[in-house]
Amino acid sequence: MTSTDRHILDLSRRGLLCGATAAAALAAILPARSRQVIAQPLFRAYPFTQGVASGDPLPDGVVIWTRLAPEPLAGGGMPRSAVEIQWEIAADPAMRQIVQTGTALARPELGHSVHVEVTGLEPGHAYHYRFRAGRVASPIGHTRTAPALDAMPAALRYISAGCQNFEAGHFTAWRHIAEEADIDFVSHYGDYIYEHAARALSPTVVRQHNSDEIYTIDDYRNRYAHYRSDPDLQAAHAAHAFLMSFDDHEVDNNWAGIHSEEDGSPRFPHAVPPEIFALRKQIAFQVWYESMPVRRAQLPRGADITAWRALRWGRLADIAVLDTRSYRDDQPCGDINGPPCPAVANPAAQILGPAQESWLFDRLANTPSTWKILAQQVPIMRRDFGTTSLSISMDKWDAYPAARTRLLNHIHDRSVKNVSVLTGDVHQAWAGTIHLDPDDTKSPALASEFVATSISSNGDGSETLPTTERVLSRNPHIAFFNNRRGYTLHEATPARTTATFRGLDYVTRPGAARMDKGVFVVEAGDARVKKG
Repeated sequence: MTSTDRHILDLSRRGLLCGATAAAALAAILPARSRQVIAQPLFRAYPFTQGVASGDPLPDGVVIWTRLAPEPLAGGGMPRSAVEIQWEIAADPAMRQIVQTGTALARPELGHSVHVEVTGLEPGHAYHYRFRAGRVASPIGHTRTAPALDAMPAALRYISAGCQNFEAGHFTAWRHIAEEADIDFVSHYGDYIYEHAARALSPTVVRQHNSDEIYTIDDYRNRYAHYRSDPDLQAAHAAHAFLMSFDDHEVDNNWAGIHSEEDGSPRFPHAVPPEIFALRKQIAFQVWYESMPVRRAQLPRGADITAWRALRWGRLADIAVLDTRSYRDDQPCGDINGPPCPAVANPAAQILGPAQESWLFDRLANTPSTWKILAQQVPIMRRDFGTTSLSISMDKWDAYPAARTRLLNHIHDRSVKNVSVLTGDVHQAWAGTIHLDPDDTKSPALASEFVATSISSNGDGSETLPTTERVLSRNPHIAFFNNRRGYTLHEATPARTTATFRGLDYVTRPGAARMDKGVFVVEAGDARVKKG
């Protein structure tokens, strides 16, 4: 980089330096190669409006992320040039003990986001990080590397959370998550944004989306920027490393594989063909990647993305992050809640897809770690909502029993112990035991499942519902239900795993206190969920 390249430039959307004249003069003196990268920018507005984040920790490193967006709700407000950003890793929160530093390019093709895959760090250590663009520094973030692969940590403390509808409530739960101590990572199961149009303010719509339903790349970028501008969400990202996955609303409600919600559903008069829906998926996945602290392996290729992956927490835990949307069959029975139709009995039903399913089966059978954690989106355990006969949700594993049976048979036949399933999507907290035969609680107990409630989706909620007693009586394997907002705190040790359901009594106004709604324990070697 020459000294000429390092001229201080104004990177506002409306002009460089004093406007078009200065920009033209600059272009005349810079060689063609150098015009593609602008270093040491001078911004008219603070560029780190999206905060910082880290994710996918390994024993020797972690991903650190930021995005330059001085005008976050106007496509970012950056010029169509790559901008050099400096990053720093320190051993102390004051950033005096710098252990690594480097540069990265914030490229316009990726919305001026950067994903730095830092390596060469010590296993099982806490670090702090920040970015600089020109004379401006980002907020300081905190992160943690995974322990060495052969280590046996005394404990793993992590959080499961997601479903954050901006319109339905405040993100107070994220503020409480930011304040949780000694957290190794946050598992975000999805529904980071909601794609629908702004709705009129009401008792249940307490703040509005920034646009109509989102379709274009600028729409998606602006919607993520709208969510990421929330200070409580930014605080949680700055405080902890995240394992990011997605569910449906990052693209379109209840999409399934190649099918949009509107493809073939009788509720929608104009079907969206798969080839048209693929264009929306391509845009949605690109902006999801731009907005998340994930690795280059998660960079989408057109409408395809490999979001499923895994990490080890030494010999204590193996965490498989699953994708239950991209490879599944379309929901049967018109995607309703009700009695199973004949299509539910499809013996070849897929929810993970053959490649991901094979990868998961191999990992479950061969990992040396004590706990096998499946971080995924929709409930695996049977949830019968009927009165006199079976009634299920067609968007969950209940509607794909052949896929569930293959998973449970593999766990049983290969004697896989200590499987703990993390779930979200349904905006309620549940805890239950998964049996080999979902209809028979006397069949072998194979796994525990903990469903985290939503951060804000469905508003304030309630402790119970009018149907709660009936549903629990029809599902004796379910040990807990709560309809408040919040998240789940997990702690795994070599002997047991404990799940604490944190709840908030309201989200339609800010400032709710955190309360524990239930504590449940699973002992190593015994999959049954017991009250703690």
